[in-house]
Amino acid sequence: MSPTYELVLRFIHPGDKEAVVRSHNKALAGKTPHNIKHRIVRSDGEIRTVHERAIVIFDETGKPVRMVGTVQDITEQEVIQETLRESEEKYRTLFDNAADAIVISDEEGNFLEVNRVACERFGYSKEEFTHMTLADINTSEYIDSIPEKIKQIKEKGQAFFETQAVRRDGTTFPTEVSSVKFSYRGKPAILSVSRDITPRKQLESQLLQSQKMEAIGQLAGGVAHDFNNLLTAIMGYSEMLKLKADLDKKHMNYLDEIIRSSERASSLTSQLLAFSRKQVLQPKIINANTLVANIEKMLCRLIGEDVDLSTVLDPELGVIKADPGQIEQVIMNLAVNARDAMLKGGKLTIETCNIYQDIEYCKAHTAASPGWYVMLTISDTGHGMDEETKKHIFEPFFTTKAKGHGTGLGLATVYGIVKQSGGHIWVYSEPDRGTTFKVYFPRVDIVENDKENSSEATKPLKGNETILIAEDEEVVRNLIFESLVIFGYDVIKANNGREAIEVFKKNADGSIHMLITDVIMPDMGGRELVENLEKQKTNLKVLYISGYTDNAIIHHGELDKGVAFLQKPFSPHVLAKKVREVLDAV
Repeated sequence: MSPTYELVLRFIHPGDKEAVVRSHNKALAGKTPHNIKHRIVRSDGEIRTVHERAIVIFDETGKPVRMVGTVQDITEQEVIQETLRESEEKYRTLFDNAADAIVISDEEGNFLEVNRVACERFGYSKEEFTHMTLADINTSEYIDSIPEKIKQIKEKGQAFFETQAVRRDGTTFPTEVSSVKFSYRGKPAILSVSRDITPRKQLESQLLQSQKMEAIGQLAGGVAHDFNNLLTAIMGYSEMLKLKADLDKKHMNYLDEIIRSSERASSLTSQLLAFSRKQVLQPKIINANTLVANIEKMLCRLIGEDVDLSTVLDPELGVIKADPGQIEQVIMNLAVNARDAMLKGGKLTIETCNIYQDIEYCKAHTAASPGWYVMLTISDTGHGMDEETKKHIFEPFFTTKAKGHGTGLGLATVYGIVKQSGGHIWVYSEPDRGTTFKVYFPRVDIVENDKENSSEATKPLKGNETILIAEDEEVVRNLIFESLVIFGYDVIKANNGREAIEVFKKNADGSIHMLITDVIMPDMGGRELVENLEKQKTNLKVLYISGYTDNAIIHHGELDKGVAFLQKPFSPHVLAKKVREVLDAV
């Protein structure tokens, strides 16, 4: 039985029947050949896809008499093509929506295709990329290495490297590139994934800078410790010489000059100790607004008439726990630094505010921890700094000022004080755009009443108690011995901690009233010595001395409760006053 048109239509899928009929009608009308893909439903219910092609044969009058063609089952081909389409769509989705820039190039470095992120990151359109090469998006110092990288990819199949990329506007940024060899449209090609690693490089730089500052701080602290021992002897023996009655005025002036020079040297070592975070702080609950207001007149005199000082203070500012004298030092040092950057005058602005640093901020700033801070901002309109200068500004003795104008310790001191106070500092500056220092101190929610006894009566400095000295530096040990003997004390010397223990055992009758010990000594430090002696005498009076401090008696810059400490260098008079204070303490 020959199939009729109606019988054929019966097997066409209902969803495609209208399109098939329309194609038939166009062919019959002589407009177009019949050519259509559609589904059919077999008698067993299976759905297949076919490709129908047919032409219409017309008689002499133009009337269609028959349609001749083929019906090809293309079900399997359609499945394969659909799978390829889905795969292409998935690839295209991943390609265009990847977080990194992805580029495809041939083995000569010519771009074949790029994704959306590549266009956004480098500033070119996809059309422009097709006329560019890998050399167009790399800085000049990396261009010469491109052929070698391509050779490596061709030979090994992949490569992983870092490079410095360049955008359309000329700005550069570090990238991490992962490249693999693959086939693109039947030809050898290279697929490269480029990741902007600017945030990572910034964090690495911050970490390296922090480690460098820590190392310099350790060195500075050690130098200050040794120097303070020398200054103790110079200042101490000079003052003892002044007590001699037979010195004429000329030689007395010599001694005064020695003492003044020693005091200036002591000021330098104090700044080194501040930078290395080895100084003793006297923290209190303070309001930064009050500090700024208290020293505003002094700052005006300090910066001169050519610089306009303005303050913007948050009336709702929180409080911080810090040494007020040290925070004033931070403000003054930064103000002086700003003044020196505005030789022709300008504007200095001091601002305060509360600020919350979230986790995202802290990820980008390794020195910060999440939480509330009081921010102290000091800005100037001076000549600013370039990136290379900013890398070194907190290092001791680094200065851009002319010889004789500054020691290079001002900003190093600021850095140390801020760090020892639990805060952190950031600088923002560009050449000819001024400089802004932002100092952050942890905000506290407690209130303390600091009561000080300012009217302390003058006490006698002499005594007759027995004092044991443990000091490994001979010149300092002898100075303390001679100074205290002058003030009437019975003094016993020990070269180190272990010798002091033996001396104490020989005086087991309790005749030793007080121990003066250096904090840091070889083999046995002052803290360990005291713990040993307190087993023999629980009420032993102790005075620690040191050129710088460590965690033995000080934590976060604060002395442990009940600890008496005297910072080197000191004069015989200051020593005698402190000894009397410790002996008379209840």
